[in-house]
Amino acid sequence: MALLLAACTWLPVTVAAGERPEEKPYALIFGTVWGPDHQPIYGVKVKIRRADVNKEHWEVYSNHTGEFAQRVPAGKADYIVAADVKGVKLQNGKHLQPSQEVTVHIENDERADIGLHLTW
Repeated sequence: MALLLAACTWLPVTVAAGERPEEKPYALIFGTVWGPDHQPIYGVKVKIRRADVNKEHWEVYSNHTGEFAQRVPAGKADYIVAADVKGVKLQNGKHLQPSQEVTVHIENDERADIGLHLTW
């Protein structure tokens, strides 16, 4: 018992009761991947990067309702969002073509909603 009590006294307390840890402000890019038949598509890789950088910084996948979300730093910036359809197999055997890239402008800690529309 004394050993357990001694072990508990040196454990760091990171959050006091009723308080929440400090969280950095962020913006949210939220979107839906739509197929050529105007239905949401599951499992499509979505790549996101700052407009002033050539390499993707984030990759997320659309969920069962075709939706995806990515937190980005709060503050004024433009982001490029694109669907990557390599490896996406449809039951009807048709091949999807990627949509055009979408530019998202963020001013502060806000949510931006977009849609990525794929074609045959």
